[in-house]
Amino acid sequence: MGYLYILGTILFTVYGQLVIKWRVSLYGDLPSLFLEKIIFFARVFFDFWVLSGFIAGFIAGLFWISAMTKLDLSHAYPFMGLTFILIPIFSFLFFGENLSVYKMIGASFIMLGIIMSSQG
Repeated sequence: MGYLYILGTILFTVYGQLVIKWRVSLYGDLPSLFLEKIIFFARVFFDFWVLSGFIAGFIAGLFWISAMTKLDLSHAYPFMGLTFILIPIFSFLFFGENLSVYKMIGASFIMLGIIMSSQG
């Protein structure tokens, strides 16, 4: 059951990051003037989808708390590295971001690290 909690943590974390990126990019660059920044953040914060991303982050935290009741932190935490693999892949697919050879090599090392650390 602990691994399902980790999966929930990862999925809600990835969802939150992707949806916030998607919606924030629609609002343009962060203004330079202080008052304009406040207005910008207020508009973004009250966007339904951005709020859903924040809520997803909260739910991810609940899943993580649940995972911590079942697994040792030193065993569970390396699986969070999967977010460093999934985010670049989905960013490439949804936003057309660059998925370079270096990023793929890095993701391979992360995956190898997850496999190795889950064995011990």
